[in-house]
Amino acid sequence: MAEHQRIPAETGTPVYFCDAHSPWQRPSNENSNGLLRDYFPKGTDLSVHSADHLARVQDELNDHPRKCLQWRTPADVFAGLQPTPT
Repeated sequence: MAEHQRIPAETGTPVYFCDAHSPWQRPSNENSNGLLRDYFPKGTDLSVHSADHLARVQDELNDHPRKCLQWRTPADVFAGLQPTPT
């Protein structure tokens, strides 16, 4: 996030930084970490996994419905985004 100032300047979207050691301030992130732990225990060296395996896990997680997305999948939400005209 070295250039985090560009996000609000270029998109009008505010940037929020959570306090350190405050997982309750980032529940979506913590939920995603929990889902990842189903595939990779904490401390796993990801370099020992093939790119194909990592891509399969990525696809499975992106096709996993999320409560915070009204039970849509991240893939469906992303596919529905319209690019901003430049």
